Amino acid sequence: MSQLTRITIAALAAAALAAGTMTAEAKQCWRKTAEGTGGDAASAKFQVDEALLQSVDWGAWAAWMASGTTPGYSFGKRSYNCKSGSGLGVTCRGSSTICKI
Repeated sequence: MSQLTRITIAALAAAALAAGTMTAEAKQCWRKTAEGTGGDAASAKFQVDEALLQSVDWGAWAAWMASGTTPGYSFGKRSYNCKSGSGLGVTCRGSSTICKI
C-alpha cells in the first residue's frame, strides 16, 4: 500500500469519526417569535406558546395541548411583551428557544 493511500485512508477515517462525534453531540435549536391575542394576558401568552410550538413541530404542540409536556423537545424559558389592544383585549409578542433533544 502506498504512503498516499495510507494517508488518504487515515484522513477519511478521522473525518468519519469527527463527523459521527459532532452529529451525536449536536443539538438542533430554533429561536422562535410569535404573537397572540386574548381577553387577558394569560390567554394571549397561551396563544403565543401554541404558535411557538406549531412553528417547530405540530406533534410537540399536540402533546403540549394534551399533557403540558413536549416529548423530544425542550421548550425553553419564554419572554413576553404584552400590551392592551384597542378593543381586542391583550396582544403579546413572545419568543423562546426550542431544542430537539
